[in-house]
Amino acid sequence: MTEFDGKTLTVSELLRCFADILDELKKRKIVRTRNNPVADYAEWLVTQQLGISLERSSKRGYDATDTSGKRYQIKSRRLDSTNESKQLSVIRNLDTNEFDYLVGVLFNRDFTVREAYKIPHSVIREHAHFSEHQNGYILHLQGEVLTARGVENITEVLGKHISTTDDIG
Repeated sequence: MTEFDGKTLTVSELLRCFADILDELKKRKIVRTRNNPVADYAEWLVTQQLGISLERSSKRGYDATDTSGKRYQIKSRRLDSTNESKQLSVIRNLDTNEFDYLVGVLFNRDFTVREAYKIPHSVIREHAHFSEHQNGYILHLQGEVLTARGVENITEVLGKHISTTDDIG
């Protein structure tokens, strides 16, 4: 095997390589899912493209803030042919209003943005359902929640990341 030199690759090329590596590791039963590091990438992408600030330290209930102090919880999921579920990870403490907006991002297998939405807290409260098993709220990024009042489709804004961030590293 030759040595891998990631320094010569663009961000999108690196992510495509990562997708291929995850697929092979899954086939070999080394990993059980193909979802990591989806959350970290989503947080980076959302903050870069929306011009909001990622919290440096772990903040309970939100990941980023904008210049007016609005708090954003960022959730994501990477879809592939073996799992098309649009269920986001569990939302904890929904009743304590720890975020103002949830940004939900669905990635294709190769980490391109399939869908992305900015959803007000009140809409999440209406459409998420509580799971005793997971001790939190579950939201599927599909159906009526996407057309509710105040929801913004930000797919195009986030989808521009390939052309605007390929040379960032």
